[in-house]
Amino acid sequence: MIRNARMGDIKKIYKLLQYFADKDLLLGRSLSSLYDQLRDFTVFVEKEQEDPDQESLVGVCALHISWENLAEIRSLAVIDEYHGKGVGKQLINRALEEADSYGITRVFTLTYQPKFFRKLGFKDIDKSELPHKVWSDCINCSKFPDCNEEALVWEKST
Repeated sequence: MIRNARMGDIKKIYKLLQYFADKDLLLGRSLSSLYDQLRDFTVFVEKEQEDPDQESLVGVCALHISWENLAEIRSLAVIDEYHGKGVGKQLINRALEEADSYGITRVFTLTYQPKFFRKLGFKDIDKSELPHKVWSDCINCSKFPDCNEEALVWEKST
């Protein structure tokens, strides 16, 4: 089940993102930034078999509005046991639907996993095509200016 992230999810999201950041598969996020951007996040959860009132966090994805008619998909992560089961694709589709609900027709991502995004219809672009506002987060990144993330964009067909 996909739902909006809640306060009680933040430490689980942090732990999941940090797991992949430690492997250099995505950029980590501070707890402070996760609390600040809680409304950007959706989570994929499954009910616990032993206690249906409890949920396990399986995946996470953020949609961050960047500029007029432009949003960014950030922090996509799925626990190892669920890789290849469509969770990431469902989270991306949810983010694209949300962007559409705001009238946003361009969504980009900076990623170390470009093949995954290409399968979902994202196209490679040069980072220089992104507005300067996008780089405000990059300046504070430990990998700046030697970032090797690839930029891809999805555009809604009219």
